[in-house]
Amino acid sequence: MISAVTDPRCGAVVTFDGVVRDHDGGRGVDRLEYSAHPSAGTVIAEVAREIAARYPDTLVAVAHRHGPLVIGDSALVCAVAAPHRKQAFAACDDLVDTVKQRVPIWKHQIFDDGAAEWVGALG
Repeated sequence: MISAVTDPRCGAVVTFDGVVRDHDGGRGVDRLEYSAHPSAGTVIAEVAREIAARYPDTLVAVAHRHGPLVIGDSALVCAVAAPHRKQAFAACDDLVDTVKQRVPIWKHQIFDDGAAEWVGALG
């Protein structure tokens, strides 16, 4: 992600690595699986363009994995480069929030007690 946003005009690069954790809501998580709507790639690209336009002179790279993941795997990764750090941090925060709100990806969590639940990344 960093190499995708490297630019000599930018003095700040902020990254985010959303990793699969071993718990959620007080319950142990064994593993999870993300399912993506066929439009997910198009929507995530739209979001990246919108964030770049909202924060002038900002470069954006973002990806969300789907399929089976285990504890410690990266699920959502992004990098944002900007001339100054505050802009890079703000744009990265906005990027992550907007991806989680708009990209049609759903999480199926399997807990360590064998129970499971679907969590919508939308809304």
